Amino acid sequence: VCFNIILAALQRLKETEDWVKDCWMWLYRGAWHEFATHEIEMAVPLSPAEVIRKRNAIFKHQSQKDRPVFPGDDAREFWVRAEDRNRETAVCYDKLGMAEYAAMEAFVRYHY
Repeated sequence: VCFNIILAALQRLKETEDWVKDCWMWLYRGAWHEFATHEIEMAVPLSPAEVIRKRNAIFKHQSQKDRPVFPGDDAREFWVRAEDRNRETAVCYDKLGMAEYAAMEAFVRYHY
């Protein structure tokens, strides 16, 4: 719902506001599923301290606490799942010969 609202607002603004043509919208998949490595257009490395900071931010967000609401048989808590996904993305980049990081956030640009 939020995505559709943002998209509709950008489409409407695109018709009247010149600055919108310089805006980019970055998509993020969250804890449940990562983009394939070849799809990633922006990867943001995270240090161990930033991983902990992200974990603490998740703990402060009511909808992401305790048991995950995502359907499926993965019983890991949201923060564990998010950290595992970010760590796996960093490992993929490391295997490609890139710098080694504790974790990585991945984004794909949405073309509207």
